[in-house]
Amino acid sequence: MVGAFFLSLPSAEALRLGQPPPTALMKTRFADAAASGRAARRIQHWARLSAISPLLREAVVNSEDARFFDHEGVDVVETQAALERAMERGHLGRGASTLTQQLAKNLWLGEKRSLLRKVKEVVLARRLESLGKERILELYLNVVEWGDGIYGADAASRVWFGKPAAQLRPEEAALLAAMLPAPRHRNPKHPSERLKIRARQVLDLYGLYHQLPDEELQAARGRLAALLG
Repeated sequence: MVGAFFLSLPSAEALRLGQPPPTALMKTRFADAAASGRAARRIQHWARLSAISPLLREAVVNSEDARFFDHEGVDVVETQAALERAMERGHLGRGASTLTQQLAKNLWLGEKRSLLRKVKEVVLARRLESLGKERILELYLNVVEWGDGIYGADAASRVWFGKPAAQLRPEEAALLAAMLPAPRHRNPKHPSERLKIRARQVLDLYGLYHQLPDEELQAARGRLAALLG
């Protein structure tokens, strides 16, 4: 029974090179669009990790999974706590997920929450770790949703800022990273108060982790204020 469960889950080896097929999340968006009689939008430009600004890579890791380069795909303590809470309540709420877990969910599992899906997410995250951190981050940054029908860092950078992801400035990278908890409901061109607060917090993390000199951080804060209006 257990062996059949593990065999039923996809291998990560197919993702070692090249671009993955449309993800489970994309397929969900396509189905939702078809059900409502709309044409599904998919804007995506694949970019190698080296073609994505280190500032965006840092902003995403800082804000979404600060221990990304230290763990093995799963934050064991947080996952155990989330499962325990779910068993007590009888349903699975939001729990801390690593970038690797988020990638597993995006690629293969979709958004529906259940205890079984959480177990699958953990197993698949462990499999993804065999690809190495840089490949995981490259995959994540190319498939994550950054607005309605906008997938990946390069597409997001071009749509929201009119430039490739390699050219992002600190405040722009922070604003994109700030979208990720709710990417279809946070619009950099019409920022909500929540997005403004989150973007400032993400920008400040560059200082906390000593990734920007003070003078550059101060200048970025000024430009972010201008962006946010």
